[in-house]
Amino acid sequence: MRVLVIGSGAREHALVLALRRDPSVTAVIAAPGNPGIGQHAELRPVDPCAADDVAALAGEVAADLVVIGPEVPLVLGVADVVRAAGFPVFGPSADAARIEGSKAFAKDVMAVAGVRTAHSEIVDNPAELDAALDRFGPTWVVKDDGLAAGKGVVVTADRRAARDHGAELLEQGHPVLLESFLDGPEVSLFCLVDGETVIPLLPAQDHKRVGDGDSGPNTGGMGAYTPLPWLPAETLTEIVEDVVKPVAAELVARGSSFSGLLYAGLAVGTNGPAVVEFNCRFGDPETQAVLALLDSPFAELLHATATGRLAEVDAPRWKDGSAITVVLAAENYPARPRTGDVITGAEDGALEGETLVLHAGTDQRADKALVSAGGRVLNVVGVGADLAQARERAYARLAGIKLPGSHFRTDIGATEVVVPERNSVAG
Repeated sequence: MRVLVIGSGAREHALVLALRRDPSVTAVIAAPGNPGIGQHAELRPVDPCAADDVAALAGEVAADLVVIGPEVPLVLGVADVVRAAGFPVFGPSADAARIEGSKAFAKDVMAVAGVRTAHSEIVDNPAELDAALDRFGPTWVVKDDGLAAGKGVVVTADRRAARDHGAELLEQGHPVLLESFLDGPEVSLFCLVDGETVIPLLPAQDHKRVGDGDSGPNTGGMGAYTPLPWLPAETLTEIVEDVVKPVAAELVARGSSFSGLLYAGLAVGTNGPAVVEFNCRFGDPETQAVLALLDSPFAELLHATATGRLAEVDAPRWKDGSAITVVLAAENYPARPRTGDVITGAEDGALEGETLVLHAGTDQRADKALVSAGGRVLNVVGVGADLAQARERAYARLAGIKLPGSHFRTDIGATEVVVPERNSVAG
């Protein structure tokens, strides 16, 4: 199987490594990729959002499967064009990708499907913002209704901060979504979805805020770990049966059948799991940890999903132990990051092992020096017999990497998680 992977971040680096470990894969082509991905795949230049160019490239490389990593091309309909050109595509149609591209659409789907989520309200007129804010709080959740790379959300007990964020979004012409605050720890659950067939992967937990102890502003994600020893098996089953499957069925009923990776972000609170958001693709940085533990042929799973045969394949097998991802970010991230600095100590050409260094925002100069080229620059993945060993290995590897002004969280996977006791009345 020849596989074309679209994207250029650490998520795509992890996808490429997992595909290369599948013995049925004879070649991996990545477009546009990055220097780290280039150690394991042939790189081709392409704009991931240029649908006709992606389809043409799939033809040039004789792709048996096209895997689209980022959300923006999916929301823009790139998968539709490539699929229409005759290639199996892992990634939903533009219609189905609205589950991430429009939070208002996602809320409507959940309402019809009977899925628990936060109470919400859309504000598209600045004159209505203050009155709407009065209907929420004392913790305000203010979101950009569209795509915002994980950084369009403010969760705050400060009404002024909530108002400022909402006003800024409206000034930019973006509708604002106000939500009630959901209690409890968050869970990211990735599910392979082919119509109404749903196969869950390992649950993970992302760390969104930039600083230790969940301090500072939201980012695209500063680290993640899997599996979650504190999450009861029955809660995982509840999420699949009462959240993901009803949403997949509702999308089918609307003529927007989902094919690809449906990512449910949830809070597990006193009344059980409730959806924070849905995404239409593999999450970043959780994917990097989850795929490090996969022990099944990855291309087989993706190809079966893309060709409507997911119900025919075996459930994924997983290695014992734990994995974590720690993000090394550039100076000033998540604001405008400093770029162009030389990175040393990041050499790693391994397909798998106790640690992996995945490239998120890197470039290579003419003199072959590796330099920073984005906010999240590198991901270090640690794998161990348990979470403590995985953490020890990841942070030891990270200590050998040098990037001027860079920063990372020291507490990924370190906080003991307490699940709120279930409310027996509300269920």
